[in-house]
Amino acid sequence: MRSESSMSGLTRPRLLVLLLALPALLLLVLAIAAAVVYPQLPDLEQLTDYRPKQPLRVYTADGVQIGEFGAERRRFLPLDQIPEPMQDALLAIEDHEFYAHGGISATGILRALVGNLTSMSRKGGGSTLTQQLARDFYLTKKKLYSRKFIELLLTLKIESQLSKGQILELYMNQIYLGQRAYGFEAAARIYFGKSLKELSIAETAMLAGLPQNPIYANPVVNFSRAQRRQLVVLGRMHELGQIDATQLAAAKAEKLHIRSPQDPRLHAEFVAEMARQQVHAQYGEETYTLGLNVYTSLDSREQAAAYRGLRASLMEHERRKPWRGPDGHVVLAEDPAARDATITKALAEHPDQDELRAAVVTEASPTKVLASLQSGEDIVISGEGLRSVQAGLSAKAKAELRIRPGSIVRVLRGGPTKAEPKGAWAITQQPEAEGALVALEPGSGRVRALVGGFDFARNQFNHASSAWRQPGSSFKPILYSAALEHGLTPASVIDDEPISIGDWEPKNSDARYDGPITLRQALARSKNMVSIRLLQQVGPSATRDWAARFGLDRDKQPDNLTLALGSGAVTPMQMASAYAVFANGGYLLKPLLIERIVDAKGRILFSAEADSPSEEKRAIPARNAFVTASLLQEVTRSGTAARASTQLRRSDIYGKTGTTNDAVDAWFAGFHPSLVAVVWMGYSQPRSLGERESGGGLALPAWIELMSEALRGTPVQPMPAVPGVAMRDGDWVYEDETQPPVEAPASAASAP
Repeated sequence: MRSESSMSGLTRPRLLVLLLALPALLLLVLAIAAAVVYPQLPDLEQLTDYRPKQPLRVYTADGVQIGEFGAERRRFLPLDQIPEPMQDALLAIEDHEFYAHGGISATGILRALVGNLTSMSRKGGGSTLTQQLARDFYLTKKKLYSRKFIELLLTLKIESQLSKGQILELYMNQIYLGQRAYGFEAAARIYFGKSLKELSIAETAMLAGLPQNPIYANPVVNFSRAQRRQLVVLGRMHELGQIDATQLAAAKAEKLHIRSPQDPRLHAEFVAEMARQQVHAQYGEETYTLGLNVYTSLDSREQAAAYRGLRASLMEHERRKPWRGPDGHVVLAEDPAARDATITKALAEHPDQDELRAAVVTEASPTKVLASLQSGEDIVISGEGLRSVQAGLSAKAKAELRIRPGSIVRVLRGGPTKAEPKGAWAITQQPEAEGALVALEPGSGRVRALVGGFDFARNQFNHASSAWRQPGSSFKPILYSAALEHGLTPASVIDDEPISIGDWEPKNSDARYDGPITLRQALARSKNMVSIRLLQQVGPSATRDWAARFGLDRDKQPDNLTLALGSGAVTPMQMASAYAVFANGGYLLKPLLIERIVDAKGRILFSAEADSPSEEKRAIPARNAFVTASLLQEVTRSGTAARASTQLRRSDIYGKTGTTNDAVDAWFAGFHPSLVAVVWMGYSQPRSLGERESGGGLALPAWIELMSEALRGTPVQPMPAVPGVAMRDGDWVYEDETQPPVEAPASAASAP
């Protein structure tokens, strides 16, 4: 027994020595490892010469963002421009000892070790902002003790070479915060639609809580999780004395609005894409990382009106079409939770198209339909809101048309027809027709509004710049302009009687013939027979040459008499430039869309000067432009576009409707001395818009919507007479014209 006791007495001191030696040995090993690894650590050029990836952004002339292109949505802000409440909130929840420690928090490490040992897993935690920065720039996310050791060394290196202000600035611009947002300024705009300096304490706290779990606990993906984290941040801010009890209570009570697809925003996706293509052609893939800012010539107010007007016209046209049936169907379970999950999934697969919302029907009868929206709102549709879909609510409805619980439909709020009460919901359908609108300044060519189609997400083809369509009667003013140079005047009398040339028997659109009629009356009433007789006198070849003066492609205009009816091919952009010639006194100016490109530091890389009238750019004589404009004024005063002057209540507007055979294309091209605008509507694959459709009925309302906004507060601006014209017998003539009005021959000169 004494022997065993003696051995035990000898072992205890040795064990004690061993226990005391282990930490020293561990420290020695770590010191050796640090000495070996530290020199091999990467240099900090990534941090000291920080060049963050910043996306390409596109803006209107008045500074409204209309597009962003790049994998990382980041807006770099120097630390002195980041509000102190945002800095305080972040430090309160992530690293309240940031300015006191040297990059490593002993209490944080101890807390993490206890957590890891207790859970028998490497949970992590306790990292300072500097450690997080080191990890974000240089290390993988894989949790290994070896990686943690290197992270600590990197942290010490960063702290030795960068100031606290530099570290915090880097962190607040680099950290990922969900929804492709990198940095707090980008996150503020993505989640709240405003900059950091505009945020409340409650909004600031929500952003400060994002670094812990930005993918699954951001307010878009899971608002309740984000809100729970926000409350933790607010609590820490109060504990540290950053906010008082009153501010804490107010922040907790504040109802936050997270930006959603339903929020109003300026739609100019087609312009943004045009800008992206032009910049990419010069900068290649660097386009998406250099932080370039492109400023276009768009006016945000006019762009919004153009978008609103074109979509309203297309949706109103669609309401006159037969019901084609729901967008799809889902099976709704009896269990409320399962039902909600099914509705959420269905609506995610059928996103809203701005004001044209997707909805899942939950109850349906011929007099009332209940439906759920993506926002979670339940709506009731009844009365006039069901008028266009009665074919789908009838008991005898065909299966493909039937609206039933689980049907996915499109709804519109606000009462598309006057019979519907304001704010009422109506079931409608996505327009199949497309459209385009281009507006530009006639004196400079600066594009002020451009809409290339109904919905960019649905169809990216830009009909404004790239759709070659027949202009129909909107081409006639160019023909009439040519006729003025061939001796005719607005008072010249032409025979409006049927023409038959071989198998070709053209007709007036209204099938009415007025006999002898002046050019002024003929253009106002869009008389096809008069246009054909004018073309016989001027000649197709000369008219094609004249059209080329307006920027139209000569080779795309037919060399026969069908040219009189606008059977060639033009784009809406071309027609806008062409009508600008009448508006600016006879000059063909190049359209300008991109005004300047600025780099991430604000340096101008490209700047374009708008075109200006000069004799080198003269397309037609000033007197010709003036007299033709007076003819176009008659169209809006008493002709096919009289609705324009009536609704706008002004006389200084000019324009021409255009409708091709079988109403395949519908146009209105017109101008005020300060703004030219052209609207086109038609199907992407040409077919009739409808037997009774016309440019005056379809395209003109969108033009009026734009002009009512653009000309608000603008005094009436009559076009002053130019040298070389005189009023004679109640109409304008060239001053050097002494011959009586010329009548075009009644017989055809050539067949089409």
